[in-house]
Amino acid sequence: MDTDAREVTRMWRVYRTVHQMCKDRHYLVANSDLSRTLDQFRNEFAPNGKVDRVRLTFVVQKRDDPTNQMFVFFPDLKTIGVAVVREYIEKMTKEGVFNAVIVYPGSFASAAEKARTAVPKMRIEKFQEGDLLVNITEHELVPQHRVLGDEQKKEILKRYRLKETQLPRIGLEDAVARYYGMVRGQVVQIIRPSETAGRYVTYRMCM
Repeated sequence: MDTDAREVTRMWRVYRTVHQMCKDRHYLVANSDLSRTLDQFRNEFAPNGKVDRVRLTFVVQKRDDPTNQMFVFFPDLKTIGVAVVREYIEKMTKEGVFNAVIVYPGSFASAAEKARTAVPKMRIEKFQEGDLLVNITEHELVPQHRVLGDEQKKEILKRYRLKETQLPRIGLEDAVARYYGMVRGQVVQIIRPSETAGRYVTYRMCM
């Protein structure tokens, strides 16, 4: 398999994982995007044998709120500089979109990192392509995670008579927390199989 063919296969896997991630974050994702075969991906995004990353860009909307949208960008640069991030911010501002994910192939310049977090109302996440080659939540050693809403969080704290500070922690940079796009203060329910109880449920707060 030549270099371009390997790259097409690689990006097909990344593209599939990103769509799975959007679906798991409760965005509307077409079944055709989740089930797209390698041949279909190649025909649509790499007809000349090389992936056109710019064409991979897409936008999704929340299932329960069509106005809550998120861009997913695929820059075709080894190093992401500040100009790229500013271009994305400009596009987001123009479209009225306040959330985005940048999926990049190489490195992220420090100036670009500052620009990424400089706009208070916007949340721009970043994932290296290599982090999305597989869906971490499908790994056999990763238990089921479910991010709770605000009301569900209040209910859990009330039920167990706990304060937020008493909950175990999950870090913002935890791979699963990043996959679900968790923010500080959110609580995730973790369900593990148990030989005695059938399942073992714990809760962690993102910090």
